[in-house]
Amino acid sequence: MLTTRQSRDFWLLAITALLVLGAGLGMRDPWPSDEPRFALVAKQMVLSGDWLFPHRGTELYSDKPPMLMWLQATLYTLLRDWRVAFLLPTLLASLGTLACVYDLGRRLWTRKVGLYAAWALLFAVHFTFQAKKAQIDPLVVFFITLANYGLLRHLLCGPAWRWWWLGWFAAGLGVITKGVGVLALFMLVPALVAVALGWPRVRLDLRNWRFWLGPVAFAAAVALWLVPMVLAATSSGQAEYRAYMNDILFRQTAKRYAQSWDHHQPWWYFLATMPSMWIPAFLLVPWAIPAWWRRLRRRDPRYLLLLGWWVLIVLFFSIPHGKRDVYILPALPIFCLALAPLLPGLLRRRDVQWVLGGFAALLTVALLGVGVAMLGGEPGFERRLILERGIDSAVTAALGWVGIALGSWGVVSLLFSGPRRFHIAVMSILAMAWVTYGLVGYPLFNDSSSARGLMRDAGERIGPDAELALVGWKEQNLLMSDRPVRTFGFKRRWYLQLQDGVAWQAEAPERRWLLVQQAALLDCVDRDQAERVGVANRRGWWLVPARAFVGPCQPNAVDLARIRREQGKEDGED
Repeated sequence: MLTTRQSRDFWLLAITALLVLGAGLGMRDPWPSDEPRFALVAKQMVLSGDWLFPHRGTELYSDKPPMLMWLQATLYTLLRDWRVAFLLPTLLASLGTLACVYDLGRRLWTRKVGLYAAWALLFAVHFTFQAKKAQIDPLVVFFITLANYGLLRHLLCGPAWRWWWLGWFAAGLGVITKGVGVLALFMLVPALVAVALGWPRVRLDLRNWRFWLGPVAFAAAVALWLVPMVLAATSSGQAEYRAYMNDILFRQTAKRYAQSWDHHQPWWYFLATMPSMWIPAFLLVPWAIPAWWRRLRRRDPRYLLLLGWWVLIVLFFSIPHGKRDVYILPALPIFCLALAPLLPGLLRRRDVQWVLGGFAALLTVALLGVGVAMLGGEPGFERRLILERGIDSAVTAALGWVGIALGSWGVVSLLFSGPRRFHIAVMSILAMAWVTYGLVGYPLFNDSSSARGLMRDAGERIGPDAELALVGWKEQNLLMSDRPVRTFGFKRRWYLQLQDGVAWQAEAPERRWLLVQQAALLDCVDRDQAERVGVANRRGWWLVPARAFVGPCQPNAVDLARIRREQGKEDGED
């Protein structure tokens, strides 16, 4: 009976995770800000056959290592469906992260603790939100968690040298996914502290030759990408490839950390991020802190290593001026793992249940309120969606009914859970919200969020035989185009792109069109002769024929300042 129940509990977790994280797979295109960029790079890898040096349009893309793009391109080669291939790597990575957390909790404590850890992680809003997006962060979270899994299997459950080597190798894979993969090795710091203080059960023998095979495995993983890239860049004889190498190895790593040029936040930013984005699990921290302290006083090394690593990650990312909420996402699985042994006891407390019930009630009221506002309670709310997002009134009405349906589900969940099981209501509401977001929200938002609708409308207006070029473009415009498109650089100033576009258009004025972002238009364009296509991703777009140009496209001082400000703001999305 025990085995059957354990199996049932595990498969309930697995199926729920697949539903929550995978709902909507294949039902949408890439959405900004990062998804179209990575999908475009992967698509160009497949089309060009150049997988070593990523390209965005005609320019090399050096902001991130190519691991995610490699996986997307590989899956497309196997599946031949971009809508599935671009999201599948992060889905698989997130499921892998949950598996690592579950199994580590099972081995460090009990199977029940492993289940609690995985459930807490699955419904942490920050984790689920990122897991349903095709960004690099869920992939690097998986490699860091896998690295921690391997290290802890040896440090606390060992000796287990193969897991030790795998942990180092996974950290190396994390580095070539996003440079912060090396942070998994911070786990050695609290382990060294535990050994120095004589705490029991920590196995860290620097005199054993097998210990040093770990750094070798780390270097081998990094070399899988670094060595061929450096050899190709240095032997190419082309300055752009050397610039790519210098940018990705130095400017985007050490310099970005030491001299952050965007996303400036105060030092305490993450102290506000965790309580707001790691809910509902973080709501229990006030009760967890005294319990953690008691276990540390009993010299339990499991808590020292897990909590020590979490604190180090928060401190590391709090030092530079540039901060984003995703930076500390890799710490969330370890936080849930440290919290899980306390959950059976905490969830029996009446005050904890009332806090969770209050959270569920607030979520329910918010869903009902948004639904009512969209259906007519606040017309200005609907107008903002239409003007800023390009979402029509039919979609806002559908979203209103979705909000009311989810709010009603929340009411039913609260009534059926009862005051002693409000945590079940929380899980029920969040699960239904995420599944609905995937199955209903994806189709409703896709045309406006992915620019598919905009590019379809542009293609229909100019006709199937016309040629199209982009000015002030975003990755989703090139990705969603229904025909081969001409570009004039991506990071180049918009007025230079516009000037090149005018020259290109003049070679065949009857069949060539420019699709120009509204912020990139200058006074040389007669807007009465141009066509406004619509709004996508909070940007207006215009189709400009050759006859609409009434003079030279030379920006004045005001134009230059505006373009520098607007284009700099968009460059900061990286």
